[in-house]
Amino acid sequence: MVKAMEVTEAVYEKGVLRPLKPLKLEEGEKVIVKIERKGLLGIVKKYQNVFKFSEEDIEKFLEERR
Repeated sequence: MVKAMEVTEAVYEKGVLRPLKPLKLEEGEKVIVKIERKGLLGIVKKYQNVFKFSEEDIEKFLEERR
């Protein structure tokens, strides 16, 4: 059975990721966590649809700044 994906922000404190909102999970349920840091990438992705950036545009932009 495939379950729906849920995206939420979390903060890392004292070795533990703490979600910033309640999660719809069952006790003991295993999940996969994808870490995406905020910062320049987060800002660019936030406005990706507003300015119609493609993934290639974003990668090129970030590569030029490394």
